[in-house]
Amino acid sequence: MGKSEMENSYDSIGHKPKDVSLKDLSNRLAEFAQARGWDEYHSPRNLLLALVGEVGELSEIFQWKGEVGKGLPNWSADEKEHLEDEVSDVLLYLVRLADVCGLDLGQAALTKIIKNARKYPVLLNQNPNSSYN
Repeated sequence: MGKSEMENSYDSIGHKPKDVSLKDLSNRLAEFAQARGWDEYHSPRNLLLALVGEVGELSEIFQWKGEVGKGLPNWSADEKEHLEDEVSDVLLYLVRLADVCGLDLGQAALTKIIKNARKYPVLLNQNPNSSYN
């Protein structure tokens, strides 16, 4: 990322923005790829394969850790930063893939949540000890 791009990721007083929309990410990724002449390589297939590779790298972080508690107790700052990098890579490739395919990822995700709510309705007599609620 060039200096001007880095500067654009901060507000006027030098703070990182708190909320970033999927559309903002999509626009930034499109600009990033276009500026480097990468659009010709960003076919849906190529982006999907890159995404799968990044998911593999993310999986490697957890591969030999066993169960990990929420909040990542006992993880070092370096381990958490590595995780942030890999999760971000997955997100960025997913956002770029959706954009190249002409999909509104945010709307698609909201629609999917509604479909899942219909498919898996809240049960009045849920068993709190069940492994699937």
